[in-house]
Amino acid sequence: MPEREAAVETAIEGELRLLDPEIRRSPELVGALLHPDFHEIGASGRIWDRASIIASLAADDDSGGRPIATAHMKGVRLAPDLIHLTFDTDDNGRRAHRSSLWRLTGQGWQLYFHQGTLYGSGAA
Repeated sequence: MPEREAAVETAIEGELRLLDPEIRRSPELVGALLHPDFHEIGASGRIWDRASIIASLAADDDSGGRPIATAHMKGVRLAPDLIHLTFDTDDNGRRAHRSSLWRLTGQGWQLYFHQGTLYGSGAA
């Protein structure tokens, strides 16, 4: 069980890094955390691929330097090379339920898939 917990903790650390404004502004740092086949269904409903999310995050100057608040983050190892994380975020009142799949690659754990769903007053 300790190996499983260590892998989940590594995926959680990666997820938290991706929510850090300093990391988000760096295409190199974000790129290192994203699987080559990364894709996302954003909370807005937009479909993102790896190149488009890296470009969008690098161009975003609206983050104000504050990390996005997270709650209820937990993970489970689905297979030796696959971890599923679930958590909630609050970005200045825009709240979303989130789900991520992290895959083990030759470069370590990388985010393969992500989906966000707005809830509460931020849902339109």
